[in-house]
Amino acid sequence: MTTAIIFDCEFLTSEGAPQRFWCGPHDPDPVIAQIGLVKLDLAAPGIAETARLHVIPRGRDGTRAPLDPLFTRLTGVTEAVLDRDGRPLAEALAEVARFAGDARLWSWGKDEFNMIAISCYVEGLAPPLPVTRFSNACQLLLAAGMPYDDLKRTPSNKLAAYYGIEIAGRRDHDALGDALSVAHVLLHHLREGRLTPAHFA
Repeated sequence: MTTAIIFDCEFLTSEGAPQRFWCGPHDPDPVIAQIGLVKLDLAAPGIAETARLHVIPRGRDGTRAPLDPLFTRLTGVTEAVLDRDGRPLAEALAEVARFAGDARLWSWGKDEFNMIAISCYVEGLAPPLPVTRFSNACQLLLAAGMPYDDLKRTPSNKLAAYYGIEIAGRRDHDALGDALSVAHVLLHHLREGRLTPAHFA
C-alpha cells in the first residue's frame, strides 16, 4: 500500500438538525454538497494531490435542495458556488473513484454513510464504491497513541490544532480543509514512526 485517500464531506443541515438527528419536520435530508479529498504518499510521507468537489444536493423528489443559512455560514458554500461549480452526485462520485484508484479511503469517523449511502439512496443511485473500500481514521490515531478520551471529543476540524499543527489557509467545516486537518496529523505520525504504511493496509 503506497497511497491512502483522506476524505471529508459536508452535508446539508439546519439550526437544531443535529440535535434532532435530522428528524424534525423541516430538517433537510443530510445529503452531500461538498467533498474534500487528499491523496497521501505513504512511502515518502507527503501530500500527492488534493481535490474539492461541489455536489448539487437533491431532495427525494429530484429537485435541487436549498441551502440553509446555517450550512452556508459553516461551510462557506453558497448557492452561487453550486451554480458555478456544482456537479451531479453520480459525476462527483465517479471523480472520487477516479481520484482514489485502488487506494483505501479514510475519514474521521464514517463519512461514507453521508457521502455515499444516504445521498445515493435519496437519488436512487447504485453506490460506485463498496463499503469495504472505506475505513475509520480514528483507528489510525488510536494506533498512533492518541488517548481514547481525547479522540472521542476531538472533531476532524480541531485535530491538527490538537497536535499543534498549523495549516495555512485551511478553513473549518470546508470539506478539503477538514480532510487536510486529518491528513497532516497522519503525516506527522508517519514521519515520527508511530504509523507505518502497513497500518493503512
